[in-house]
Amino acid sequence: MESSPHPRLAIVLSHPIQYYSPWFRWMRAHTDLSFRVFYLSDFGIRPALDAKFGCEFAWDVDLTSGYDFEFVANVAKRPDTLRFDGLKNPELFARLRAWSPDAILLFGYKYNTHVRLIAWARLHGIPLIFRGDSHLIGREKRSVFASWGLRALYRQFAAVTYVGYANRDYFQAFGVPAGKLFFAPHAVDRALFDPKRAEHRIRASALRKELGLPGSARVILFSGKLISSKQPRSLLDAFIAAEIPDSVLLIAGDGPEKSDLVARASGLVGSRIHFLPFANQSEMPARYLLAELFVLPSRGFYETWGLSVNEAMLMGVPCLVSDHVGCQRDLVTDGQTGWVVPAGDDVALATKLRDALAELKGHGERIRGAATERAARYSYEQATAGLRAAVVEAVP
Repeated sequence: MESSPHPRLAIVLSHPIQYYSPWFRWMRAHTDLSFRVFYLSDFGIRPALDAKFGCEFAWDVDLTSGYDFEFVANVAKRPDTLRFDGLKNPELFARLRAWSPDAILLFGYKYNTHVRLIAWARLHGIPLIFRGDSHLIGREKRSVFASWGLRALYRQFAAVTYVGYANRDYFQAFGVPAGKLFFAPHAVDRALFDPKRAEHRIRASALRKELGLPGSARVILFSGKLISSKQPRSLLDAFIAAEIPDSVLLIAGDGPEKSDLVARASGLVGSRIHFLPFANQSEMPARYLLAELFVLPSRGFYETWGLSVNEAMLMGVPCLVSDHVGCQRDLVTDGQTGWVVPAGDDVALATKLRDALAELKGHGERIRGAATERAARYSYEQATAGLRAAVVEAVP
């Protein structure tokens, strides 16, 4: 299908997101794609409470420079990004009409504004492109009604981008034909997550001293929200059971499970388990540089991808993930770029911890190189190529 030389793409997103803003900036700098981002709230720009982290924060990386965007007023009575009625943006339609896009890229469908936008775009004959990252792993079978509803929903989109294998399988399960699916993977900012940057190494060295870690310590890192779906308790128990000499577990993050984790750790292996608070984006590279192994043992369908795995692998840190983590099939090949464990199996997790550190002792350079090379394929270049192809499909 042929398209106009420079179709105008409106991107509608709930709020500035630390993983997407660098991509938009890269697209503006490196391509002739004509786009504008319409943000439905300013969460992430202003300090706000994240219920799962259990703390108030704003991202410390640049979220708004280097690309065309505008904020659209949110008139919800209780504005937030966790509820369907948390985003209501009646001004959006006038803003879109004024900008006159040839297509609209919609991230998700979970808000009041999303539902109204789908209907509005169909009424005005503007093709829609969908981007999501859901998968079916660890999910109970949906009801017939829910399955019918998703099939009907995805029929409203002229093209769909998928982030990886599990996400592609999800869309195909709900009737999206292969010809309308375009690979636009999740990617992170390689300029930030660069292990060669001197400031990262300086921060890592200072953090090692602050924690009192000896040079021989083999650090296993978990970083994320301390919530049950990410299974930090399982990792803690597996680490204790594994009894790996010279190993240290570093749990970085905040959330409702933190107090229980600290209590569990305090009476056991003591100085071999360390806790760090939530870290903003600019602090994460130093934490990865401390680690020999990154672990994400999530259970259920909540871990739709796991962008911390991209970050860790780009920093040269192999990963051990559960088979419920959405990125596993794409990024982590067992014994080659990392290790895979059945979700919820603490005994297997303890065994894999031992196996991984043993393999890294003998083959660390090869595994680290393979991990970095694999993660580098999931790039802004590839994501943009997939998005371009979706636009060509959508715009007549």
